[in-house]
Amino acid sequence: MTRTLQIFKKELKDYFVSPIAYIVICIFLLITGWFFFSTFFIFNQANLRTFFTLLPLTFSFVIPAVTMRLFAEELHSGSYEMLLTLPVKLSDIVLGKFLAGAAFAAIMLGPTLVYGLSISFIGDLDWGPVAGGYIGAVLLGAAYSAIGVFASSLTKNQIVAFITGMVICFALTLFDKVVFFFPPQVVDVFTHIAAGYHFENISKGILDTRDVLYFASVIFAFLYGAHLVMQEKR
Repeated sequence: MTRTLQIFKKELKDYFVSPIAYIVICIFLLITGWFFFSTFFIFNQANLRTFFTLLPLTFSFVIPAVTMRLFAEELHSGSYEMLLTLPVKLSDIVLGKFLAGAAFAAIMLGPTLVYGLSISFIGDLDWGPVAGGYIGAVLLGAAYSAIGVFASSLTKNQIVAFITGMVICFALTLFDKVVFFFPPQVVDVFTHIAAGYHFENISKGILDTRDVLYFASVIFAFLYGAHLVMQEKR
């Protein structure tokens, strides 16, 4: 666990010594800020519904951009071989990188708390769905970070890793929105494997163990996949 934390701290620190992290955060806040203020001022709606509704789509683009370098950069530069010479397990490396990506996603969400506070000062805000939305956002960010780690482990090219992670995240986000294309027999299956469906449930303020278990399963599956891929490259 100590080695995992050391890798986590290193990877998280590396985010903030590069301008890419600040650019990604600014883009994320600009996009989510537009979602919030457009409904707040243009449509005169004092709630965070639109913000949470469109958050999975935003994360589908932003988080793969954050995680694309985690393995791809080291594979490209050759520093991964050096890392393997250290007394550290492959599972520690995968988990440490994942925790850094998930923590960065949570840090991006921090400034958006201002949206809820702004509404609470001028009107009544139901904090139940807001709290549920942020819990769901943290779980969604962690799940998409695991997908990003897996995508980054597949290739030395960061752009390819970004596109791969983005495609997987978009697919999981939109599965429940395109079920009418599928035969009725598999509609429930595709609905329940959609991340957007489970995030929407939690964002309503209903914390169901089935939704939490779904995100935990996605995290485990893609981290295990990344572990297998990197094990083959040793």
